[in-house]
Amino acid sequence: MRPVLTGVFLCLGLAACGRAGHIGKAPEFTPIMDSAEHAAMFSPGLPETTTYRRQADQASLWTAGQQSLLGDRRAMKRGDILTVVIEIDDEAEISNSTSRSRSGSESLGIPQLFGLPQRVDEKLPDGASLADAISINSASKSGGDGSVSRREELTLRVAATIMEVLPNGVLSIQGSQEVRVNYEMRELLVTGYVRPEDISRQNEITYDKIASARISYGGRGQITDMQQPRYGQQVLDAVLPF
Repeated sequence: MRPVLTGVFLCLGLAACGRAGHIGKAPEFTPIMDSAEHAAMFSPGLPETTTYRRQADQASLWTAGQQSLLGDRRAMKRGDILTVVIEIDDEAEISNSTSRSRSGSESLGIPQLFGLPQRVDEKLPDGASLADAISINSASKSGGDGSVSRREELTLRVAATIMEVLPNGVLSIQGSQEVRVNYEMRELLVTGYVRPEDISRQNEITYDKIASARISYGGRGQITDMQQPRYGQQVLDAVLPF
């Protein structure tokens, strides 16, 4: 009995560890010093120009670098930052209706089969007869209705970091944002792949131009904990067949 109780208390302790970080206090921010974005920004990357081109730019009044007045300041290499504009306004409505019915009837009688029914009827109980030897009736009916109505609207802006420049020139980006209001933390995560030519002159890109986009907008804190069922209830919902 003691090992069982020990296991129960251990499970309860592990379940409580997820919420112990903000019991009686606001949830803590995720550290950024060890994040992948931090590592990307510290990467030196490839040189922008060769030695000869760099010397020519130094002798010219006009340069084409990102730091020049007329240079292209869009994000293009590992560690650069661009703005992701998320404006989702989707609406979908689907309605299906199905109806099916079927009926069938089968009857078989042998009133004159070499005189056998008459002889058998004499030995059958009163009211029984082989005149209608087999009679089968069947009917079935099914119907189904279904409808889906969905409306999503989300408007956000988040700064993302170029994590990697792929061999084909496509940029792998990742961005995160955390906003704490009282005892609730709001988190926004964005990852995906973008083409450099899709980045606007304002160094912005819309979410519909991000391939394999993964956008997560949620939170953690006291309000989120109250909206989620406890671990025990979730386990019972997954195990119980009713």
